[in-house]
Amino acid sequence: MIKKALLTVAATAIVAGLSMAAPITAEAAMTCKDAAKAKYPDNIMQRMQYKHQCVKTWKAANGKGLLNKLKKS
Repeated sequence: MIKKALLTVAATAIVAGLSMAAPITAEAAMTCKDAAKAKYPDNIMQRMQYKHQCVKTWKAANGKGLLNKLKKS
């Protein structure tokens, strides 16, 4: 009986934790494409330039660029 109660409490805690974290990650996940579309809804050229710079900045910040790969070697 104690095992069932502990298992129930653990499962409830996991479900509660996941339900609290899910909306936060969904809001935070805005891609460069979405950001560009929100900033420049009517001008496709400015949107392309903004997206390009956004991806470039993201790669530099996360260590995904070519120079960072060479530095790690």
